[in-house]
Parts: sequence; structure tokens; C-alpha cells
Amino acid sequence: MAHEFEKKMANTIRFLAADMIQKANSGHPGAPMGLADIAVVLSKHLKHNPKDPTWLNRDRVVFSGGHASALIYSLLYLWGYDVSLNDLKEFRQLDSKTPGHPEYGHTPGVEITTGPLGQGVANAVGFAMAKEYTARKVNSETCKLIDHKVYCFCGDGDLQEGISYEACSLAGRLGLKDLILIYDNNHITIEGDTSIAWNEDVEARFKAQNWDVIKINGHCYDEIDNALNRAKEASKPTIIIANTIIGRGALNLEGSAKTHGAPLGEEIIKEAKKKYGFPEDKTFYVPDDVLEEFRKAVNRGEEAQKAWNHLQKQAPLAEQNEALNLLLNPDFSKIQWPDFSDVREMATRDSNGEILNAIAKAIPGFIGGSADLAPSNKTVLKDFGDFPDGKNIHFGIREHAMAAITNAMALYGTIIPFNATFFVFSDYLKPAARIAALTKIKNYFIWTHDSIGVGEDGPTHEPIEQLSQFRALPNFYVWRPADATENVEAWKKALSIDAPNAFVLSRQKLKTLKPKKDFGDVSRGAYIIKKREGATLTIMASGSEVMPSLMAGCYLEKMGVKANIVSVPCFDLFLEQDKEYQEAVINPDTKVLAVEAARGLEYYKFADDVLGMESFGASAPANELFEKFGFTIGNIKARACKLLGVENKPVTINGKEY
Repeated sequence: MAHEFEKKMANTIRFLAADMIQKANSGHPGAPMGLADIAVVLSKHLKHNPKDPTWLNRDRVVFSGGHASALIYSLLYLWGYDVSLNDLKEFRQLDSKTPGHPEYGHTPGVEITTGPLGQGVANAVGFAMAKEYTARKVNSETCKLIDHKVYCFCGDGDLQEGISYEACSLAGRLGLKDLILIYDNNHITIEGDTSIAWNEDVEARFKAQNWDVIKINGHCYDEIDNALNRAKEASKPTIIIANTIIGRGALNLEGSAKTHGAPLGEEIIKEAKKKYGFPEDKTFYVPDDVLEEFRKAVNRGEEAQKAWNHLQKQAPLAEQNEALNLLLNPDFSKIQWPDFSDVREMATRDSNGEILNAIAKAIPGFIGGSADLAPSNKTVLKDFGDFPDGKNIHFGIREHAMAAITNAMALYGTIIPFNATFFVFSDYLKPAARIAALTKIKNYFIWTHDSIGVGEDGPTHEPIEQLSQFRALPNFYVWRPADATENVEAWKKALSIDAPNAFVLSRQKLKTLKPKKDFGDVSRGAYIIKKREGATLTIMASGSEVMPSLMAGCYLEKMGVKANIVSVPCFDLFLEQDKEYQEAVINPDTKVLAVEAARGLEYYKFADDVLGMESFGASAPANELFEKFGFTIGNIKARACKLLGVENKPVTINGKEY
């Protein structure tokens, strides 16, 4: 009978997944069992090397639905990655290689941490974009060093999430022909049939987004094979709409929402194994001939990589190899950093724009763009052209997809990406920023219009709680530089951190901090910008609040109060410093006042009082808002006096009383 061996291979996957979930008493058997047939056929199409999961020219496989994790782990074991049968038996257990949702850097062969539904679809678009840019930089008409595909499994839940619409829309606009989306169309979500909440025409949706659409029976091996062959030759991104049965092989539970997120039960598993010719008294059983067939991936992969390595050694490819080497090994020492020492005042979004261009000139793989805000974010890379041939990516108004796309680009191997929007709109991309932090992805977030300084646009556009929110993320470094020079030093440090960094930048001009003789160590997150012997007060601030704090310190001194002024460009880094350094910056014998035009509650770790925002701002010119909410020299001085319990004596400077 045709395809009997493929069915045996698929059933091996099904029962491995069922056994994993049953032993853990937790997990999602439905998707792995429904996708097993497609996984068997895809295994024969994939170009990858299980013995070297980092090979650059491998096909990428992204599983957007983390509830297919039992399928992922089964395949990694069967293909020959460093995942053992014992690892499958430890599914969802503490410190195992097989956690509930796959994590990049934790399990060999997992390309990226997808987490929440829809992220993986955008990640796949990011991998395809990174592939396209890299290929255009290193390929020639006669030789293609980079020629792999990007596959992504997704389900109904992924396509209902808004991020997938954003990402697929961009992929269609860019014509990413090497992207193949395999849609597990089983019509089931947790609550039941998808029709209770969703009835859109997916085929029409993707055609409207400039995708090729192929519809198949997801359990027919010939249809699956033909669809994959057609998709690999497509001139645009392809979605394969595979009609499948969730929980395929689970007897009377086939097609039921009950298989989505709960073990099948030992009796049903035993009966199913018996029906399909597997030993019912054995768990985690893999027939020798099935394992041998799956493990052919190792020989195929090693041969493919060997041929690729040999290709690279060909003399005519010297120029291409040099281009690839520059992408793979960026030399940050070649960056000619802008000098702002003679600049009197400049918005940090403007200085950041010059910094981005300096990095782009030196680093071939440094590319990025904005969510339709490049002129305001100051992120245009001048004279570098537009993606995919150039470095400027027009993400459109797609913040969430933008962040998830650049997460994947950062993991591709040749790209150092940045993405940009207004700081208040960081709310739209928080899930992707969290994934970046969780897996320490070297992605750079540019967030301008950093505070109530946004002004006339009003409270809907004035970030208040966002600084505290992102500072609370582990492995996420938030920079809010006080001036242009501090911005340069921040970037120097940020490029050396193997984790995501965010630059929170002002719309309004900020005076350059002078003199520079007290300029401290920005790389440690906070430093004393003005030190006074015998100080009884420390004022700490970031960004636009540093200068008025510095001036308030001068006026306090005139009335006999000595204050050290501390700039905190990166609160997260300062938290990581040892106690000795922290106490050298913030003298424990002083009272501490923190000043920030945001919520600022995290400062209470060091501060006795925080002058921060207690509302959502208002609509007015920026200077009026800073006056209204108390971020003025006079009010900082008054707040300091109240903290110290001293009389706030008036000080007259240039005819103005403070």
C-alpha cells in the first residue's frame, strides 16, 4: 500500500508526542499529532545539519505555535540533534532540555523563542528578510552562497493575532519568495470550533497580501510533497493551507478540542498504538527502521555543509567571502564616533541619528528602520538606500511585527538590527521586547519623544509608566542619555552587551553638560557628574532632568546646601554594579532625591524621595508642562530642602529668584 512507511514514521511522531505529554501530565498533543504527516514529508525537503545547528546556509524552521513543542522535540531527536530520548522523557520538567515552550539557546535546533501566538510568524518574516539582505550582499549571478528557505508552522491562533497580519502584509509587500508558511488548518482552538469567533477567508486574505496560496489535504503525502516543491519555486511568499485533523490518530478524540491542551489518557494511547501496529505496552518506542530513515538528515546535512564549505574556498569567490566575513564579524573599532564637544544643545534623538549613521558606515550588517516615523525618530541612514538592497527598512505602521522581525534578524547571524517608534508606542511591541530580553537577543530599540516633553500631542502621546515598565525587564538595558556626548558613550557600551538595549530619547533640545572634567563612567550605568565635598544630599536624574538637577545643585550651594549630582543613563546597569561602586556614586550618608519626568518608582531602591509624574500629563508646549509638573530648577531645589528639613531660602540669579 502506498506511503505505508511514511505513515509509520508519522505515527512514531504521534506516539512520541502522546507519551511525552502523558508522562508530564501536561501539554498539547493535538497539534503534534495533526502535523505529523507534514513533518515527515518536510524532513525530506529540509537542508540542515543536525551536527552543526549554526550552519549559516541551513533552512530555518520556526514553530509559531509553542503548543506544538512535543512535535519540535520529537523531530530534533529523530533528526539527530543533541536531544536524546531521555530528554523527551523529561518534557516540561525542571532543568530539562525540553521545556513547555521551546527556548532559543536552551535546546539545540530551536531557532528562536516564539512564546505568545503570532510571534513566530513575524520571526519567520524576520529570518526571510535577513536572508534576502545577506544574499544580495554576498551572492553573484554565477554563485549563490546564501540560498536557503524559511519554513514556519502556524495555526488558527497565530493567524488570529494581529501581529501575524502585520508581518505577513510586510512580507507580501517585500515579495519574500523564500518564506513558506504552513498553516495547520484544523478549525480548533481551546474553546472549540474556530467558527465561534472566526470565519474569515484566509485564502483571500493572503492573496490580497501578495502571497501564493496552496490548499492541500494535510494528511495526503503526495499533496504535501507537491505543495512544498511548488512553494520552493515560487516568486513570492507562499502559504500552504493544510486541512488537518487535530489529534490525528487519537481514535474517538480525533478532531476534538479536548486534544488541544490535555493528555489523551493512557487507555486511549494504548488502544491507538494497538490499532496502528505499535507495541501497546511500550512508551517512547521508536522502530529502528524509522530512526534510521529520520537520521539520514545527518548525512545529508553534513554533505550539504561540506559542499558549501568547499564552494567558499573557490578562488573566484574571494570578494563574496570577504563581504560575508564583514557581515559575520563586525569590527566596532572602525566606527568613527561623532564629536559633540562643541555642540551647545541638541535633542538626543538628533545626536542619536548621527550616531546611527556613524555605525552604519562602519558596520555592513547594521540595518533597521522605523514604524513610519523615521523623520521624527531621526533614524534615516543617509545614502544607504532602501531594503532589501539598502539599509533603510520601511516597516510601516506595524510596531509589534517590527520588533519580532528584528528579533529574528538579530539571531540570523549576519545582521545587527534596530527598530524605532515613539516611546509611548512601545506598548504595542512589549511582547516582542520581552522575548528579546528573555533570550538575550541583541536587538536595538530606538524610542524617541521620551516624556511630557512631547508637549502639545497630550497625554495619549506622553510616556509616563513606560520607563519603569522596561527597567523592570530582566536582561533589558534602557538608556536615557542626558546629552549628545553621553549618548555616544551609551552606544559604545550597548554594542558590547549581549542583550537588547533601548534608547529613550528627547524630542526637545538638551543643553550639553559642561565642563566635562567630572564626566564619569557611563558604562556602569550611573556616575557623579558634579561632586561636592561634605555633601549632605544626592540628586539623581536621567535624560532631560539632569541639567535642571545640576542647576538646582548650584543654587542649593549658594544657600549653604551641598549636593552631589548623579546622572543615571542606564538604571539597569547601575543595579548590576557592586555595592562599593554604588555607594561611591550615591553616598549612603546623604539624603537622596530622584528626579524624572515619568513614574520613577524604581528609584526608591536608592532614593528617599522621588519627584516624578503622578498623572498622565497634559496638552501644552513642553516648557509649560515641565513648569506645571514641577520639573524646574526652583521646584527641585524646594523638594530637596523639604527632604533635608531645611528652610528653602530664595536665591537670585541673573535677576530671577529661585
